[in-house]
Amino acid sequence: MKPVAEQLALIRRGVEQIVPEDELRQKLERSVQTGKPLRVKYGIDPTGIDVHLGHTVPLRKLRLFQELGHQAVLIIGNYTALVGDPSGRDQTRARLTEEQVEANARDYLKQVSKVIDIGKTEVTHNGDWFKKFAFLDVLALTSQITMQRMLERDDFTKRMKKGTPIYLHECLYPLMQGRDSVEIKADIELGGSEQLFSLMVARDLQRDARQEPQVCITLPILRGLDGERRMGKSLGNYIGVAEAPFEMIAKVMRIPDTLLREWFELLTDHGPDEIDAFIDATRTNPRNAKLQLGKDIVAFYHGAAEAEGAAAAWEQRVAGGKDPDDVPEAAISATELANGKIWICKLLVLLGMAASNNDARRAVEGGSVSIGPDRHKVTDPKANITVDDDLIVRMGKQKIKRVRVG
Repeated sequence: MKPVAEQLALIRRGVEQIVPEDELRQKLERSVQTGKPLRVKYGIDPTGIDVHLGHTVPLRKLRLFQELGHQAVLIIGNYTALVGDPSGRDQTRARLTEEQVEANARDYLKQVSKVIDIGKTEVTHNGDWFKKFAFLDVLALTSQITMQRMLERDDFTKRMKKGTPIYLHECLYPLMQGRDSVEIKADIELGGSEQLFSLMVARDLQRDARQEPQVCITLPILRGLDGERRMGKSLGNYIGVAEAPFEMIAKVMRIPDTLLREWFELLTDHGPDEIDAFIDATRTNPRNAKLQLGKDIVAFYHGAAEAEGAAAAWEQRVAGGKDPDDVPEAAISATELANGKIWICKLLVLLGMAASNNDARRAVEGGSVSIGPDRHKVTDPKANITVDDDLIVRMGKQKIKRVRVG
């Protein structure tokens, strides 16, 4: 194991809070002296099926603990998902069924294994113990916290002031998350910045169980592609860990410059000096820093060769204004044509390049649509264009399709 000071320096990088930090040092010192790894817990509720870069921030920290020689413990919250984490929410989450949760959980480990060494991870489902709970067990659990303490949590306080309902089942969530720590005897728990309350509840439950309380480490919430709101699929501002290399690069290149430091710190392994150098370079050429960030992200999930290939493809297609070698094809029926022609907006929708005629019209009027080998711009939203097999249609710098008429 690395010396305690070196471990602490790596652990502190990119974290928001370590509560309490002196206990973390004591745990690390004991671990180094005894050679016994710490048990580091992270729980993830399968409320959806797509793992995105925002989810990977605590997962990357879990991977760091693995690299430092500690034991990663991943809790698949198949029972907490039935309740719904109220952390950071201004209203009650929609309830999921057991069937939905089970379906979501199937693909989680495959995606999570892109970040952590799943073969060296202790994986368990909290339904393994909660499904055995009798009603008296639930009463015992709820007796371990007061309503005054429960209402200290910031999101509940805000909802009370707004008059937004707080349902009793939501109060079970921090108790269940805390019970998870008791069950697996956690030394450390990782979570997002909005989860500190639940992480601290676990310390109380562990004391009641005569266990040494865990240290709580919270990490920032990653902002999404818009540079403002948290990354999320529902907001459309995310990069999924299973996305293709080119799509990852292309999305990274669109982020605002203000996100660069945050993303370098939370999504790459570059040290502070390297990140400072990248940020300094953005004053004259932010494109290169973003391309480096994009390659780092792609390399982590797809390998260095794929990262270089995706970067080269992006430069060829977007920066160089050239079409890719393998233009994706899309078929349209010959019945959609009238005398070999079709309305440009209808064509863009049929090719899946625009969601609606209105979206297509805006793209055409904005000058982002071109066709054919000479890249002829189509600027009239009423235009009817001649369609032949192999016609290449472009919209913006990233969307391109080769038409197949069938």
